Amino acid sequence: MTIYYVNSATGSDRNGGTGQNSAFATLSKVESLTLKPGDSVLLAKGSVFNEQFDIKYSGTESAPIKIGSYGTGAAPVIHSGGDGIHSLYASNIVIENLKISNTGGAAIYGGDVTNWTVRNVEIAKSGMSENAGAVTFRSSKNVTVEDSKISDVKGDGFWIEKVSGVKLLNNTVTSANGSTADAMQLNDSSNILIKGNHLDQTHAVSPKGGIALVRATDAVVADNVLTGGGFGISAPGGKNVAIHGNDISGYHGYSWSFAVGLGDQGSARDYDISGNHIHDGAWGVAVSGATGSSYSLTGIKVHDNVFDDLTQAALKVDRPASGSFYNNTIETGVKATSISPAIVDAHTFSVSNNQTVANVETALASTETKAAATTEAAVDPAVVAVHDNLKIFTDTGEAHRGNLLENDSSDNDTLALRRFGDEAVGKHGLTLTGDYGSIHVDREGNYAYTLDETKLPDDHSGHVSESFSYRIDDGTSHHSDADTLTVFIHMDGLLS
Repeated sequence: MTIYYVNSATGSDRNGGTGQNSAFATLSKVESLTLKPGDSVLLAKGSVFNEQFDIKYSGTESAPIKIGSYGTGAAPVIHSGGDGIHSLYASNIVIENLKISNTGGAAIYGGDVTNWTVRNVEIAKSGMSENAGAVTFRSSKNVTVEDSKISDVKGDGFWIEKVSGVKLLNNTVTSANGSTADAMQLNDSSNILIKGNHLDQTHAVSPKGGIALVRATDAVVADNVLTGGGFGISAPGGKNVAIHGNDISGYHGYSWSFAVGLGDQGSARDYDISGNHIHDGAWGVAVSGATGSSYSLTGIKVHDNVFDDLTQAALKVDRPASGSFYNNTIETGVKATSISPAIVDAHTFSVSNNQTVANVETALASTETKAAATTEAAVDPAVVAVHDNLKIFTDTGEAHRGNLLENDSSDNDTLALRRFGDEAVGKHGLTLTGDYGSIHVDREGNYAYTLDETKLPDDHSGHVSESFSYRIDDGTSHHSDADTLTVFIHMDGLLS
């Protein structure tokens, strides 16, 4: 098991590469080696490599080949006119603690690979040709991507195709900008877990959206925050799909825009859509499909969700389907259902025990309490952060106030706000300027958001939103968690 060091500034390809003071200079030198199971390739922090890195050899399950970093300073960066990291047929690979940017193709591409883990990798401006996902895996098995950040890319944030065993955990995707780009697209894949991700397509100018889950088998999409785009989650065809506990909002701009939609690219069987907060968009759950399609839509359960601030109905069913819509909470002013008369007459999609409320906050608090109790029983986390929303309907020039910590929890009953955006929160607090206003926060979680109407679109109609990430801990820094504050600005009601 050998550790190879690579330093673009001080290394030399004439060196042996096995010590920090005898580092290689290029990735191509590493490619000339025969890497063995358990070997590591560490790139010096502060280094910049203008070349594609091809991984040709495999590790084993107990001794994977690792690609990482060493030293202090900024993460090492890979630029390339092709892919950033590229591999065919290699197995048991770990890639961590790197940055990949300005690539013509994918930042990371794996084809026919097995047992890959990508963690804490930052990706920006990949896929400049718009033909590649930032992270692309095809015809592979057991792929995990976690705690990574993808921003301002020209293709899909993730493109996963024909992969068995997919885990996408706690990643952030901001603005997948291509004309056909989604934050995440998974085609014809199975055994999928998409959990804890924050996907923000607010500034992606495209009819595309958050997650496209096409013909999936055995998939769980849980506890994600999805904002903006033409849709939230499109699951057009598949079986045994669970969509639980997500916060989906800000999807709009098209008459068909939906939070969760299914039925237009294959038969859909046994979907459980529950515990989601669906708001500030057009349609809620759309059980639909292409005109003239003969797909079978069966066993669709939509229950225990909260719907508010929708311009269309919470549920749309306009194709033959069987299922149920029950125990949902719907804010006053939102239409509960839009079901075609033929389906109503056929009695195949039941509607029962839904409630209409003037204010959804009580229902949300109950949902979060139940979710926290379930999570605590399962893993007993020391600190739990819960997504926050601020909705602005009118503005008098005064700050809009709230507290980020009031719905969060810790085992020792102590919470502190440590980071907001990408900045540390000092003893005097922190002020950041956003897209539509400025916000001040303090360590106790108090915030004050002041809207700047001069930054709003000229037509002052519809709504816009922006998001701020934050991190909390229990006062000891031993346990922490992170989430997001999303500010929704309903321009129709603003004073001007």
